[in-house]
Amino acid sequence: MPTTSAYVAVFAVAVVATLGATPAWRWVAVRLGVVAPVTDRAVHSRPVPYLGGLAMLTGFLAAFGVAWGFGGFEAVFETLTVPLGVALGAVVLCGVGTLDDVRDVSAPAKTAGVVLAGAVMYVLGVSRLYFRLPFVDTLFVLGPDLAPLVSVLWVLGMANAVNLIDGLDGLAAGIVAIAAGSFFLYGHKLATVGVEVISPDNPSPLIAIITAGVCLGFLPWNVHPARIFMGDGGALMLGGLMAAATMLVGGQTSQTFSGQVYFFFAPLFIPFFVMGVPIVDTVFAIFRRARKRASMAEADKDHLHHRLMRLGHGHRRSVVILWLWTGLLALFVLYPVYTGEGDALVPLAALLLGLVLYTFLHPGVRGRLRGAGATVSDADRLDMVAPDPDDDLFVDDDGVTSS
Repeated sequence: MPTTSAYVAVFAVAVVATLGATPAWRWVAVRLGVVAPVTDRAVHSRPVPYLGGLAMLTGFLAAFGVAWGFGGFEAVFETLTVPLGVALGAVVLCGVGTLDDVRDVSAPAKTAGVVLAGAVMYVLGVSRLYFRLPFVDTLFVLGPDLAPLVSVLWVLGMANAVNLIDGLDGLAAGIVAIAAGSFFLYGHKLATVGVEVISPDNPSPLIAIITAGVCLGFLPWNVHPARIFMGDGGALMLGGLMAAATMLVGGQTSQTFSGQVYFFFAPLFIPFFVMGVPIVDTVFAIFRRARKRASMAEADKDHLHHRLMRLGHGHRRSVVILWLWTGLLALFVLYPVYTGEGDALVPLAALLLGLVLYTFLHPGVRGRLRGAGATVSDADRLDMVAPDPDDDLFVDDDGVTSS
């Protein structure tokens, strides 16, 4: 098995490479005029450069190349098919999203690009072969007819989930960093329990730790007020990488580990806990737009982060709340996995309740609502977003002017 020091080294490479590549791609975006304009739906008050996705791809490929070329992961790269499928899938997803950032791409065309990436991954071995149901000892083996469909849909769903949550500075990068870091701990634990749940050549922990490093390297440039956006290029790529990591753990082993709670028994559903915030947001978006009879491609301002800001939370607080929510959901996975006990549900449920109460009943929120003479529902309609002093209009040193 790869050593802990090997994972730490690759993680550091991902952080440093992304941190260094981001200003370079920002400069390119400014020179080419690839910027996000100010619109009614946007929460930024000045144009912000795109192409952060290419910086993240640079960091991912650099760390992946170091893992391949400098030892420590010989078993993972002994057969290059699966690692190549992950790398090519990331390139395709980033390319499709970046093209949409540079020039508008129709929703069907962008979906076709994501499906292409999922198909490439599947052909090269990144696929879901097993399906489990929680609480019951039932294992479904996906045949050659269902495996390609389920695998591609998994990539499509994860990519769109991360893309939908990318609405506030630092939100998507922080959530995926927490999710990927948690999934690394989960996959690493599976590989060291003494039962062959996943084999030493499984690249899932490596993918997860690099993804976490890429996100952390990008965050200093993306936290509020953001100096660069990841755009669709970064969001789709991060979703695809999380899809690959989860499929390679939960979808390619029939082995169970007795004595653990149902998180081990139902590896298919672990991504729903770890990636809980963006997936919940995706589900709400689908029902919301179906109720309004609107297209899924039609943008709106009713995502979870928009609703938090309308409750009176500032930009940074809304992001931190959703980061904490994701971290709490990740604990539902990690605590029983590492302790073998299921009684963690009670204290974690208390923490979850406290977070909900903080989100909706924080004194600052109530004070703002009373000061506006409105109820929560009224505020939701009035779109109460508190101004942030860091959002003042200004002329960027690189020539990106505010509108």
